[in-house]
Amino acid sequence: MLARRAEAAGEVPVGAVLVREDEILGEGWNQPIGGSDPTAHAEIIALRAAATRVGNYRLPGATLYVTLEPCVMCTGAMIHARIERLVYGAQDPKTGAAGSVFALLQSPLHNHRVLCEGGVLAEQCADVLRAFFRDRRVKGV
Repeated sequence: MLARRAEAAGEVPVGAVLVREDEILGEGWNQPIGGSDPTAHAEIIALRAAATRVGNYRLPGATLYVTLEPCVMCTGAMIHARIERLVYGAQDPKTGAAGSVFALLQSPLHNHRVLCEGGVLAEQCADVLRAFFRDRRVKGV
């Protein structure tokens, strides 16, 4: 599980996989702390890997699967990449930009719409995230 790779590195346990026509084009896990890179979210890393693999920053027909509802930065990148669909697990009630706090993917102001399905395996995804933050609080991190 990609989220566990992030967690093992002390990062928030979020993983992402970008798929098109049953082929994995890219994958990623959160790495902003270790990489000193505020853009190193799982979604961005997966999009970068996919774009490099296919030789194009446009990724039409692709579906991005991610543990946690994406933030504003990540949803913006999805729109620019022209991915077709987003499927995410847990909602992010603080910074979610796929409907929880912001509804950027649904905005009529964009020239591209990303289909969005949230709540897939939501409890399992949320449990991983809750356990991570509970452990950090116990350790005083």
